[in-house]
Amino acid sequence: MTTNHWNSALYDSKHRFVSDFGEDMVTILAPQVGERILDVGCGTGHLTAKINSLGADTLGVDHAASMVEQARHNYPHLSFEVANGETMRFDQPFDAVFSNAALHWMKNAPAVVESIWHALKPGGRMVIEMGGKTNVQIIWTGLCDALVAAGYPRPTDSPWYFPSIGEYAGLLENQGFQVGYALHFKRPTPFEGEDGMRNWMAMFTNNILCDLSPAEQDAIISDVEDRLRPELYQDGRWVGDYVRLRVIAYRGQA
Repeated sequence: MTTNHWNSALYDSKHRFVSDFGEDMVTILAPQVGERILDVGCGTGHLTAKINSLGADTLGVDHAASMVEQARHNYPHLSFEVANGETMRFDQPFDAVFSNAALHWMKNAPAVVESIWHALKPGGRMVIEMGGKTNVQIIWTGLCDALVAAGYPRPTDSPWYFPSIGEYAGLLENQGFQVGYALHFKRPTPFEGEDGMRNWMAMFTNNILCDLSPAEQDAIISDVEDRLRPELYQDGRWVGDYVRLRVIAYRGQA
């Protein structure tokens, strides 16, 4: 799993759009009263709480202890655990597994799919949204170009896994899932404030920049802003070039 240094306070203060955009995924999940539902990559717990408020028995898990700590602070009446989506196992199966904007951080995708399979009851459903093929491609290209211009090596691989429908459906079917629905779509996403791109990079690319000094990081991010402004700064705000992949799949009876 890609290691990012998660700032839970920055996440809640400047990146609530992640959970806000996930609200309609809860509608697609359609949790039923009494269902046991696992939220994988729960972050600071907002969507876990939404699912729980509709009557489901929820467990939120995240690989980042800082996120789980903040989720417990936000919702002390709910259950949250630190767990790695690539290796997680549970004593009792769930009726559904939900995930929003998290699975693309888990680059061993076959292991994640296997973990979700084991977490579900036979016939249980997984409802997920993640970054899809070409997600944040403009931002990533700008970051790589800025690093090279400053004399650093170009990253050989991105920190994320952004699959196409065909690639991800194949993984699910190889595990034994039946894919009921899949959608790959562009969703330009506004970032908050004039510093929106800077805050986004501080939140989501710190695993690339963490070995640089604060001054070096600032110089790189300023260069990225200059490179991206013509394409991604619109009507007084930054808009990320997001592309999403939504999937509903069902575990077979075996």
